[in-house]
Amino acid sequence: MPARFPTVRPRRLRKTETLRRLVRETTVSLDDLIYPIFVEEGIEAPQPVASMPGISRIPEKKLGDEIKAIAKEGIKAVMLFGVSHKKDAEGGDAMRADGLLARMIKRAKDAAPDLAVISDTCFCEYTDHGHCGVIDPRLRGDRGGHVHNDMTITNLGKQAVVAAKAGADMIAPSAMMDGQVKAIREALDEADCEDTPIMAYSSKMASAFYGPFRAAAGCDLKGDRKAYQMDPMNGREALRESLLDEAEGADILMVKPGLAYLDVLARLREKTLLPLAVYQVSGEYAMIKFAAQAGALDEKRIVRETLGAFKRAGADLILTYFTRDVAREGF
Repeated sequence: MPARFPTVRPRRLRKTETLRRLVRETTVSLDDLIYPIFVEEGIEAPQPVASMPGISRIPEKKLGDEIKAIAKEGIKAVMLFGVSHKKDAEGGDAMRADGLLARMIKRAKDAAPDLAVISDTCFCEYTDHGHCGVIDPRLRGDRGGHVHNDMTITNLGKQAVVAAKAGADMIAPSAMMDGQVKAIREALDEADCEDTPIMAYSSKMASAFYGPFRAAAGCDLKGDRKAYQMDPMNGREALRESLLDEAEGADILMVKPGLAYLDVLARLREKTLLPLAVYQVSGEYAMIKFAAQAGALDEKRIVRETLGAFKRAGADLILTYFTRDVAREGF
């Protein structure tokens, strides 16, 4: 009797949920997720971020309780962003042992010692001009967006040491300065913090997807960051940036944003053996939240799909504002 056509039927393994789960190639769990948190000094109650539904600035004095609740939900790691009320031209508060950056790290570690606390290492939240470093004094008032690279990486090293001494489990430099990873590694090693790892924002684009973050972190600026963050059209350059950071001593590499740069993530996965992180940024989060509120899509399924896409493209870790939703509701 002739065989029926077709003989190869991939649908056989999709017949039931149990079979689908047995052959599922990509999985996402809380072990893969990092939750970004905004911490503001000088406020009494959480301040909702209008452009990021479900996200608030947490009062510094209530951070301990928030961290305890986050850890109890099973979340393994947080990334801290400070909303400073003490800004100056160089972001000096982030380099002080009693500044907001150091205080919030200490509060978080005291509240949940086993939770991994990652310190975003940059100056945009602490400078009065909103840029990620020191404005070149030779160009002040002329080309306000020109950040002095070498002065800034020296300061990034100082900030990294303050964070590590305060208890940060990992340093995450995001300023996109040339040589920042090497400068931070050397500063940490000289301060007897040689065991503190670096997760480099290594392929970070000058992206329009960051809009809601700037409102949340209080780092709006005049001009733009195109002179130091990457041209979104450049894929090869993104790989070069990440491989340079690896050569300088980064322990983890990151692609930011996520969905629009899956190609960069996948190509980078082929070039390195280091763990890779991807940041599902504020604009990506906001698009999904607002579309779900409008009834245009199923939020839970979309979150599952997007996080799965990051893992499938090669990410080991995902920074996402959906982390707490996943912890509470699963997929």
